Amino acid sequence: MTPPARAFTVAAVQMRSTDDRKRNLDTAEALAAEAAGRGAHLIAFPENVADLRAEGSVGPPAEPIDGPTALRFATMAARHRAWILAGTIALRNPRGRKRHNASILFAPDGSVSAVYRKMHLFDVAIPGRAVFSESSTVAAGNTPVVVSTPLGVFGLSICYDLRFPELYRHLALAGATVLLVPSAFSAYTGRAHWTALLRARAIENLAYVVAPAQWGLHHAGRRSYGHTCVIDPWGRVVAERPGGTGIVLARIDLTRVARLRRELPALTHVRRELFGGRSGSD
Repeated sequence: MTPPARAFTVAAVQMRSTDDRKRNLDTAEALAAEAAGRGAHLIAFPENVADLRAEGSVGPPAEPIDGPTALRFATMAARHRAWILAGTIALRNPRGRKRHNASILFAPDGSVSAVYRKMHLFDVAIPGRAVFSESSTVAAGNTPVVVSTPLGVFGLSICYDLRFPELYRHLALAGATVLLVPSAFSAYTGRAHWTALLRARAIENLAYVVAPAQWGLHHAGRRSYGHTCVIDPWGRVVAERPGGTGIVLARIDLTRVARLRRELPALTHVRRELFGGRSGSD
């Protein structure tokens, strides 16, 4: 593989997906074209990009990795010669009836570069504010994913994963310099925690964080916080879109990551025996 680029441009996409899959995917295609036209090398979409339904409602069947939804994003990647993160897609689970909530990274030729199945499922009960049971329909993944690309080394994650710093420490120790966090963060928890958690993950791991998000009212009872953003390895928000459908662009400078990790070598000081895991990609 060619050495990682010293710098590249990322577009983080903000959407307000609903149960209208055609509208959602048409919007995604239009935003991908806009991002590519503005020079993006990586275009990252939010969680539930193709379909976001009311809690407990029956959605379309989960698809295989080569199903029509994934093919739509693969075609976008090939058309624009860009890396594309299909926020999450409902993938078929060969081991049971529950689906996987999966983030798929497509290479510029349209091939699948990596698949991450969400490990931490959003089961919360905040009366009148946020009541969700993701595990009732989704099977948790069990494998962290780090992928080396010509742009750099990406660590994949999804939304609620953000509350589990040990996952991101694992990704960073495995070499990730850019952490991808496609999300549909609830408006209630997002107001208090979204930016703080994203900045913490960037600071702790001296890595860029790219967080494409859902925003606004999707249907009665489900509102997302928005605030799609890109955060640099010093914890500074370098690009943000509080609301509305659209994109934010940011330049990822991997020489800055290397310099900061050299000057503040916290990752080399990690006491791995404290969290019992080994480093490296599974």
